Amino acid sequence: MTTEAPIDPILLEVLWNRLITVVNEQAATLVRASFSTVVSEAEDLAAAVFDVEGRMLAQAVRGTPGHINSTAQCIRQLLVKIPEEAMDPGDVFITNDPWKTSGHLNDLTVMTPVFRDGEPVAFFANTCHAVDISGRPMSAEAKDVFEEGLWLPILKLFRRGHPNEDLFEIIEANVRSPREVIGDLHAQVAGNEVGGRELLRFMEDFRLESLQPLAEQILTRSEQGVREAIAACPEGVYRHRLVADGFDEPVEIKVKVTVADGGMWIGYDGTSPQSRYGINVVLNYTYAYSLFAILAMLAPELPNNAGSFRPVAVTAPPGCVLNALPPAPVAARHSLGQLLPSAIFGALAEALPDRVLAEGYDADWSIQPYGKDGRGEWVSSHLVWTGGTGARPTKDGISAMGFPARSQAVPVEVVEDRTPLVFLAKELRPDSAGAGRHRGGAGQTVTFRIDSQDPFLISPKCERIRHPARGLFGGQTGAQGEFHQGAEQPNPKQDFWLMPKETVTLHLPGGGGYGDPLERVAGQVLRDVQNGIVTLDAARQVYGVALKGEGKGGLEVDREETKQLRESAGQ
Repeated sequence: MTTEAPIDPILLEVLWNRLITVVNEQAATLVRASFSTVVSEAEDLAAAVFDVEGRMLAQAVRGTPGHINSTAQCIRQLLVKIPEEAMDPGDVFITNDPWKTSGHLNDLTVMTPVFRDGEPVAFFANTCHAVDISGRPMSAEAKDVFEEGLWLPILKLFRRGHPNEDLFEIIEANVRSPREVIGDLHAQVAGNEVGGRELLRFMEDFRLESLQPLAEQILTRSEQGVREAIAACPEGVYRHRLVADGFDEPVEIKVKVTVADGGMWIGYDGTSPQSRYGINVVLNYTYAYSLFAILAMLAPELPNNAGSFRPVAVTAPPGCVLNALPPAPVAARHSLGQLLPSAIFGALAEALPDRVLAEGYDADWSIQPYGKDGRGEWVSSHLVWTGGTGARPTKDGISAMGFPARSQAVPVEVVEDRTPLVFLAKELRPDSAGAGRHRGGAGQTVTFRIDSQDPFLISPKCERIRHPARGLFGGQTGAQGEFHQGAEQPNPKQDFWLMPKETVTLHLPGGGGYGDPLERVAGQVLRDVQNGIVTLDAARQVYGVALKGEGKGGLEVDREETKQLRESAGQ
């Protein structure tokens, strides 16, 4: 197939599916070769292919929106600094500049140009969370980005296939877990290499002289699809206000969504100013989760690429907490950035009630333990815990589910094998799900201790403790989170030392409900009681459902008493 040949719809679908296979191979290689559990188990990453203009064409199915939609900007940033003519086959580039890619120093982005007959034809890039990047161990307490770790501008990690040994030595000397960090870097390089190899095979199989004609069709059709989805929305200006816990004082997020002429404009004027703590969000990350909210709500079946991004514009005032300026600390940027879909859903709830979710726990709870294991060796890990998502217009929320980040919890057996952490409990949290015609997802309770002779430094980043997830259209709020260090309840974003045998207990928040709880099908309430999500008291007092019988397996709905309870509650 020549570059001038038209691409008919059937062939285009074949080419698109093959391209997705290529990036999925890229991501699979990265995950299989990684050394750290945050990549191999939690899949805290992004993997994508770009055309020679730096436009993202396709992403792997693995990864988080915060990584993917912010990494989408990285190749254009690379081309600003290093033009194509200054690149050679075998070159590999790296950066963790928060303002150029994924928003904090722990995310390392590796970029690789793909050459064919001496000319670049595409780029592959991936971003992975590094378990450590020096500085404070991913703490929200830093007062500027320099305190948060090693800041790498766009540099060559490999030159013509040869590693930049000086750079590798600098990174290795500055991190607490060099085996995992350096091992993951090589996995990132290998992922891009496999992606490039498979892309060249794909081009050979279909006799593509260039990727550009395919890129134009993919991007144009993606843009058209999103514009059509937006055009089906009622035009207007929609506003919402969401309050987050912040670090030591609440943070206000104000959003305005304007729908007009097949496009959307999302603005955050009036949002709180940037913080002196590391909860600040760079505009790239704000853009990433704002864009995710719109595409997930309106066009989840369409490709996520530079074309589908075009109809949506995102702005935030420079110097606000959602457009923090350097050298602002940004390590815990997910604590606020992952709340943005709920803010946007809240703005559009009246216009699109059948497309939005109630608020969920939203921001992943991450814990960074650091200390010596039983052999006296330093151990650093990154653990992610998930709460309940918001209820949907026609379905319940999902319990202990990573949304919007899609992060996956590392199995406790793996954590216990690699660290001195011992888990005493990991279970769903009863009555944490916001009640509604469709209830929110339940949070979970996690308890662990450190079996070590030495104390461990714990860097927590937990949200929705003072401001729980709100319901929609009569749905109730989910349970707020709780963070316990032994018998104390410290600031859930402040570092502390965990003494040997002392426990930490996390009660993760539940999602908000959707609709009046008295309209919930009584049989669904019975099932929730049997599954330990709702207690007998809550079934009666909140849902107006009376149950009779012995034991969970022997329970059944008392139809007559339930009718009386609901009639009485509705008066």
